[in-house]
Amino acid sequence: MKQKNNFNKFLLLWFGEFVSSVGSGLTSFGLGVYIFKVTGSAASMSLVTLLGFLPSLLLSVPAGILADRYDRRLLMMIGDGCSALGVFFILICMIRGEASLWQICLGVSISAVFSALLEPSYRATITDLLTKEEFSKASGLVSLAGSSRYLFSPLIAGLLLTISDVKLLLIIDIATFLLTVTGAVLVRKGIGAKASEKNEAFFESFKTGWKVLRETKGLLALVFMSAGITLFMGMFQTLAKPLILSFQDEKTLGIAETICACGMLASGVILGIKGIKKNYVIYLALSLSLAGVCMFGFGLFENIVPVCIFGFLFFCMLPVANNCMDYLARINIPADKQGRVWGLIGFISQLGYVAAYASSGVIADTLGKIGHRGVGRGSALLIIIAGLSLAVFSTGIFFRKNIKSLEKKEIVYEI
Repeated sequence: MKQKNNFNKFLLLWFGEFVSSVGSGLTSFGLGVYIFKVTGSAASMSLVTLLGFLPSLLLSVPAGILADRYDRRLLMMIGDGCSALGVFFILICMIRGEASLWQICLGVSISAVFSALLEPSYRATITDLLTKEEFSKASGLVSLAGSSRYLFSPLIAGLLLTISDVKLLLIIDIATFLLTVTGAVLVRKGIGAKASEKNEAFFESFKTGWKVLRETKGLLALVFMSAGITLFMGMFQTLAKPLILSFQDEKTLGIAETICACGMLASGVILGIKGIKKNYVIYLALSLSLAGVCMFGFGLFENIVPVCIFGFLFFCMLPVANNCMDYLARINIPADKQGRVWGLIGFISQLGYVAAYASSGVIADTLGKIGHRGVGRGSALLIIIAGLSLAVFSTGIFFRKNIKSLEKKEIVYEI
């Protein structure tokens, strides 16, 4: 039975993930600047992003099945704790000398393998802890925690890089894992360990999750549309750094990223306090379309002021879109199948990121060579194209009746 004071346990868990997200953001920022300085290539930056992301994607489905079969809190502890090993490997390589590109890719990949255990277990644990009425507020806070790597990390990292180097950022990131694991331990102790479910074969668990997703037509359509959305957003995510670094230093980059991410703070706090009560599909389509318009504006100027303005407005839209997607999916998935379905949702929807990370850096470098524009303007041109595509593509959500029907249906939870 779900108790009202479980929201306090959720806050404890959330705070651990918040701190961990800040630490991961420090590493991400530091490695991005390090690689761009060494190689001067957007393709090298996107390669590291791809290899760090791919293990999480490939393992998301089995991780979701594990989250339904074993203790979710224990999986979170293992995932968070062991993901520090990859960061530690990169740190050792840098202490012994300059870390090569392949060493950074390997370390990031190791970290991503263990992090893959975390996401489905974390999302399913939220369902374990909270009532339906608390889902929307929780989604806002979860979005805020995820945004902390963009809100706080760049500013902190940019300032720290003026007095030290990337090794300090890696050390801080490793330290944050201890807080995250501690939070998971306390929550696990407070609500008890989840009994293992070993009766269903592994592949049968996968089929069960797919059946839930396939039979909910609107949810399936939304998930596949999300793959297109992540393609365009992945291009923006990959190319924003080289765009800014082409005409500013890392300190200015850190400040600019923090200013832009304040948009997530503003809308995330509002959603955490009030939440969205209705018209989730309308808010979803509108927020994504406006995000595309902001991407278009972001790429137009080689000036830090309009870049920050359009970046701020872009990030304002993300918590709204994430909140709506999260809610529409959560109320249409049975509680005992949350882990495996979330794993499938994560796998399908994030395929767009794989395509973006694999191609955007190479395309931006190629565009930069045409007319000798440079990698910065090549990145800007691709961001403009991706923004226009996102704005047009997202309007399709308005016209999908099966997606609109998600808001009218919900799974009845037994509490």
